[in-house]
Amino acid sequence: MKLIAVGRMKDRAEVALVERYLKRLRPKLNIVELADGRGSPDEIKRKEGQAIVAACPAQAFVVVLDEAGRNFSSVDFSQNLAQWSALGRIPCFIIGGAEGLDASVVSRADATLSFGTLTWPHMLVRIMLVEQIYRAQAIAAGHPYHRSGRP
Repeated sequence: MKLIAVGRMKDRAEVALVERYLKRLRPKLNIVELADGRGSPDEIKRKEGQAIVAACPAQAFVVVLDEAGRNFSSVDFSQNLAQWSALGRIPCFIIGGAEGLDASVVSRADATLSFGTLTWPHMLVRIMLVEQIYRAQAIAAGHPYHRSGRP
């Protein structure tokens, strides 16, 4: 699996949280950090969009994180992640920068994922996504990590 994210994690506490879940993931999640764009908001989105699309493997199953995306329960996300992985295509998650995602990235997406309509800092979204991928794998494996009381 792959995560392409605009911005570099610098805060030690944030990095530690991501690493806590990364070391548990099987298959492994590779993270590609892209530099923040410069210029006007439109120019930033365009430049970041070009870099994101270039970093996506050609046959990847691309999932963009976007507030207009689909809200999954953890169980639904687990089931969908299993289905996406079974396609024989690398699941590739995309987190844009502060200006959002360029239309070229959204049009490349095979699926969209939302963590709700609240605006989240993209570094926090990265932590939440990595944890949810781990949770999805735990649910699929029947591991007690996910204790919602529902299957």
